[in-house]
Parts: sequence; structure tokens; C-alpha cells
Amino acid sequence: MLNIHRRYCTETFDTAGNLASFRIHVPVDFNFAYDVIDTIGAAEPERRAMLWSNPEGEEHLFTFADLAHLSNKAANYLLSQGIGKGDKVMVILRRHYAFWVTALALHKIGATVIPATFMLKEHDVVYRIRAAGVKAVVATTVGAIAQIIDDACALLNEDERPLLFLMNGSQYDISSSEGTSYGAALSGPALSGPEGLFAATCARSGWIDYGAGVRAAGDALERIPTHVDDPMLIYFTSGTSGEPKMALHGHDYAAAHLTTAKWWHGVTPDSVHMTIADTGWAKCTWGKFYGQWFMEGCQVVYDFDRFHGGELLALIGTHRITTFCCPPTMWRLLSKEDVDAYDFSSIERFTTAGEALPPDQFDFWLEHTGLPIYEGFGQSESPVIVANMIGCKPRPGSMGKPMPFGNIKLLREDLSVCDPGEEGEICIKCDPKPAGIIHEYYRDPEKTAEVFRGGWYHTGDVAYADESGYYYYCGRNDDLIKSSGYRISPFEVESALNCHPSVHECAVTAVPDPLRGFAVKATVVLEPGVAGSDELTRELQVWAKQQTAPYKFPRIIEYVDSLPKTFSGKIRRARIRENDS
Repeated sequence: MLNIHRRYCTETFDTAGNLASFRIHVPVDFNFAYDVIDTIGAAEPERRAMLWSNPEGEEHLFTFADLAHLSNKAANYLLSQGIGKGDKVMVILRRHYAFWVTALALHKIGATVIPATFMLKEHDVVYRIRAAGVKAVVATTVGAIAQIIDDACALLNEDERPLLFLMNGSQYDISSSEGTSYGAALSGPALSGPEGLFAATCARSGWIDYGAGVRAAGDALERIPTHVDDPMLIYFTSGTSGEPKMALHGHDYAAAHLTTAKWWHGVTPDSVHMTIADTGWAKCTWGKFYGQWFMEGCQVVYDFDRFHGGELLALIGTHRITTFCCPPTMWRLLSKEDVDAYDFSSIERFTTAGEALPPDQFDFWLEHTGLPIYEGFGQSESPVIVANMIGCKPRPGSMGKPMPFGNIKLLREDLSVCDPGEEGEICIKCDPKPAGIIHEYYRDPEKTAEVFRGGWYHTGDVAYADESGYYYYCGRNDDLIKSSGYRISPFEVESALNCHPSVHECAVTAVPDPLRGFAVKATVVLEPGVAGSDELTRELQVWAKQQTAPYKFPRIIEYVDSLPKTFSGKIRRARIRENDS
């Protein structure tokens, strides 16, 4: 092993051996694809980087040398098609191995990668192409996304339409709006073609066969100069209200995830890590890209179409996975399986992020596996900010302590520091700005100025800390409920209701109340076979009073079939409030 990460960070430790400070330092020409992937690939060409598989039976092992070789080919092909430094490229490839190859190639040529989910609709595609000035789209054949992109492009002016590259990613036929079928139905190893990776060709009117182009390209690539502050990646954030913002990161963002992988996930060069996330989410680059490969670990990627908890849990034993991460919603779904029937003997660490982990899930997994879940918190705009780090004993309901990569505090509106037990906004000191915090909201100076003010980056998320410095999440600033003079955290009430056996999931919001200012309302999805009734409403209200302070109980409960959510699975409380109004 090279321990390559030590070239780019400085760590100090306290007397107990726990991490006290962590500073990223990268040269001005740092580029993750060249300086990490290619360097490891040259020094240890057989070191495993990714075990990739899908339910159809296709499986590939990628070494670091493979990734270096394939990303050179993809870079050369994209250059030949006129894609170069500064160009914005939207990549919609689900969990196909082509995503990682393509992202690395775009890093090498100095283009900006815009990961996107395959769940976009026509208006989402139009908005993203126009807002970012997208020059090219690399999309999968899976599902309807190619047709959605075609329909979106029909609404664009000719000079707005991007180049369209299609990657064959499934066993399903590809069809046009006229009903014409393109390509063959593939299965098993043939998904990559009889000759190997990127060999399954496809055709669609107006699109370029991406796999064929990459496969035919040469693999010799002279390093293209880039600067650490050049735009590397843009996330369209999954905001709970309004159009998504464009969070722009430079090349330092890749190095910043060293803290994510090493000190929260617990990844080492001997690790086999798995994070469950689609490549359209920021959670992908948190958990299955930069930090894990900086640590020289191997990643397991399962390119599933439909969620089957048993398939995912079985992978842990099959691949001897050592570190495993997924969002709280996924932990709840996995807990519905016969958990005791699966092999967790290889697991060293469970982690979670994306939303607050309900305490009942912490207790469930500890009881059934003997392993706690180490919660973390961050944003599309950052690496992990608060976490139960290595050496930290997790507390149910707590997302941990501030990561020591910078000055992180809970602040009042006047920027003074909160006392223990007092709610405040999670803020990060930005003189200088720590590596990994967004450079700006692209093309939105007003929003950029709103979050960078007073010398701090303002996350918009509210928490409180106990006497030991553990943070407890309360919610977004605009989600907190003020009722009869009390500030009520939606998460706390949701956690209480989610522990009731009749509740599948719920969202807590405020509704106007003439006496209290606002009253607490719960929008509830019940478990299959359970029907809403006045009797159940009273039972849930009593239950909430027993689990939390009595003044927090929901005075209104509405039963629905599903909750409005963002593409990344976060509940859109703003949409519920809009519907109520």
C-alpha cells in the first residue's frame, strides 16, 4: 500500500489517541484522477478498486490500473467529440461502472461533471441544461430517461441542445416515441458485450453510441493541466422547496472526503466498503468514490433496478464487506428482512447519513448484529461536517461531534456561540475556508452571499449540543415549528411516531392555529393492512405524548398513501405546507 492520503493531509491527535485536527493540503495542480487513481494504478496495478455486479449476473473486478486505463480511453473519446476544459457534462448512468470511468475522464480533461438521477422528468432536464449550460449528456438506456431527454431537447432552442451520448446499461429494449425498437435484449455477462467492457453497442436516433466510442479510443493520454480551484463538479441540490441550486465544487472537494472515508466510514487499504446510493446523489461521491479510493480501499457496487433488501444483505457475506453505509430510510427497509439469517461476521462498522437516524433503528441493528450505527451529517455543499468518528462512542439520536477539519460551531442569529442544550445553526468558519466547502452556487451570487456571511458558511440546519459536545439534529431552519412559545423539532416528533407499529413513515409540519400561532401536524403513511381511524389518531397522539414532551404531540393527523420527496429521498415538508395552505 502507498498510504497516498498522507501526502495530502496533516493529522494531530489528543492524549487519548483520538483525532484532534485534520487539515487538507493539496498542490495547485491537484487532480484526483491523475494524482490518486493513476498513481495507485501505476504503483500497485493489481490492487482492487471496485467489485461491480448486477442482478442479471454480470460481474466485473476493476483494479486501479483498469480505472486508469479506461478513464484515459474515455477522456480521449470525449476530447475527440469536442468536449474539453470548462465544459459542463451531465451524467445519468445509475450505478453502471461507466459512471466512475466517465467522471474520472471528465476530471482528466478539465470538464465539469454534473451527476444526475435517472428519475428526472422533462422539466427537470430542461431546467438543468439551461441553468448550467450543459454541453453534453451521457445517459443510460435503462428505463425512460433517454426518451425524457429527447422530449426535453425538443423544447430547447437549437443552440441550447447538448450532444447526446447513450450507454447500453440493461437487458431491456430501447424504444423511441414512434415505437421503433433499438438494440437487443441482453442479459448476464452479455450486458458488456461478448468482447468485454463497453462492448454492448446500442443505437438511437440523435444519439451517439458512447460504449463503442470509448472502446475504440486509444489509452495514451498526456496529462492536461488543471488547477485545484477549477470547477470539477456541480450538484443540483435536492432542496425541499423551490428550484434546485447548483453547488459548485473544485478539485479540493475530492481530497476533503478523506475525512469522510477514513474517520467516519473507517475505510483502510484493506477495507471492502459498500455505500448504497445512486450516482445521481451527492451520497455517491461521499461513499463510493473519492475518499474510499484515496484510502486505497475496494468498493462494492450493486447495479440493482428494484430494491430487494435480501439481495443487498447477502452481498455483505458474499464479498466480505467490512464497512457498510446507507441512509436511514434504507436501514428501516432492510430491518424488515430476516436480518438474523444473514452473515455480518466481516462487518467492522455501520454508518448512515442523509437524514437523522431514528433511535429505534439504532437499537434494532445493535440488538440483531451487535454493531452500532455511526451517524454522520453533511450536505451536497460539503464533506461530512458532524459525525460519530473513529474513537467516538455513538449515542442513540446523536449525529456525533464536529469533524476537526475546521472551526464548526452552533451559532445564534447574532453569530454568538450557543450554550449546551440551546438550539443553533450549524456553521463553519471560513477564514480560510476549509477544503471541500462549495466554491459558490453557480450563477447565483445572491444565494452564495446568503450562505457565506459574517465570515461563516451557514448550513441552514439547526441542532443542539449536550454537555459532552454531541450534536442532536433538529431540522432545517424553515422546518422548525414555533407553537405556544415552544420551538419543536419535526424530527423528534417523527422519531416518536415512527416507533409505533402501525406507522410506516411520517412527516411533521406546522399549520396555522389561532390560539397557538402554529399547531403540530403529522402526515402519516401507515403500514400495509392498517387503516386510519379516529381511534388510531387518538392512540398515536397518546403514544407521542409518552415518547416526547406532551406539548409536542400532533394535534392534527392526516393519513396518506405516500409522502412527497426529493430525488434523493428527503421528505419535502414544504410541499406538505403548500398543500395545507
